[in-house]
Amino acid sequence: MKVESLQTRNFSRILLIKPSALGDVVHTIPLLPKLRTRFPDAQIDWFITPENAELVQHHPALSGVVLFDRKKLARLGRAWDATLESFRLFAELRRARYELVIDLHGQMRSALFTLATGAPVRIGFDRPVSRGPTESAYHELRNVPQRGWAGAREGSWVAYSHRIPIATLDVHAVERYLWLGPILGLDDAPPDERIFLSPAAKAGAERLVGRLASQSFAALVPGTMWETKHWPAERFAEVGQWFERQGFGVVVLGTKRDGRLAKRIVERCPGALDLCGQTTPGQLAAIIKRAAVCVTNDSGAMHLAVALETPVVSVFGPTNPVHIGPYRQPEAVVRADLPCSPCNFRNLSQCPHGHACMHQVSAAMVIARLESALRVTGNG
Repeated sequence: MKVESLQTRNFSRILLIKPSALGDVVHTIPLLPKLRTRFPDAQIDWFITPENAELVQHHPALSGVVLFDRKKLARLGRAWDATLESFRLFAELRRARYELVIDLHGQMRSALFTLATGAPVRIGFDRPVSRGPTESAYHELRNVPQRGWAGAREGSWVAYSHRIPIATLDVHAVERYLWLGPILGLDDAPPDERIFLSPAAKAGAERLVGRLASQSFAALVPGTMWETKHWPAERFAEVGQWFERQGFGVVVLGTKRDGRLAKRIVERCPGALDLCGQTTPGQLAAIIKRAAVCVTNDSGAMHLAVALETPVVSVFGPTNPVHIGPYRQPEAVVRADLPCSPCNFRNLSQCPHGHACMHQVSAAMVIARLESALRVTGNG
């Protein structure tokens, strides 16, 4: 089937596959309103992990969610319950009789689920392309990282009936997902990034912030999956101390694994409220939405702040803010101007420069950017 025919064809049952991670899910949300406008009467479902489902299942453009338990299915072939769960999920996908599946995850596992649907039209990204120097106007990033997204992985592209061409790698992830538009005839209206949270998530957030609910507070989110993306906890604490001198409350957010970082911050900033490991993704989003400003590394919380229209300042080092930074907010990025950055190294042991890209970003640099952001919002 030619791409031209997809631009006018109607589909009544559509599945979007993007199970994780948090930031990737947030980047995919702008597709929902466009799909709903193009297919107003369709059943549009999202294949997603239970923890991330809370961020999308209340979106008015979405019909439902198909839950993918990543932890359970990771034991496929080693545990009987995981094997049974995979067969149950395959059967559920087949029974739904999807006509169109859009796999934006682009790995072998997501491709298998795409094929399991039996959908005649299966769209995903094309095979990886070669990397080159960035050409973006708002950041001069001179080296060529040897890692990072470059297309569908693990041979997953063979599962697709139609592939999204990769014109360049020098583009933000949100814009990359919107490349689906010309294939399906989606509109070219500005992306709508809004996240719709449940009343329960909002109420839970109010309960968690407790004594700070009645005052302006800043959210510090020090955690991130890569060790090399961690800005030192001591500098987060310096920023927290500055906030308290300005009359703001301080909330430290993150997952349970960020507890040690949070403890180091609170030791130096005793007035801070540590909520690491206590929030669901929906409650995390609701707290960030309530915050006057958010300070992060390159993390999913940064993307939540952008989508929720909360001012954000983010420290970047080994990763490329052109591709995965705060969408349409280059002024929110603080980084050291080093010829070796970005590099996309994940482990400190790989860095021959002592992780200078993060350590050379001072608390004063971040505070200066915060002062500017708060003046714009009238909170300074």
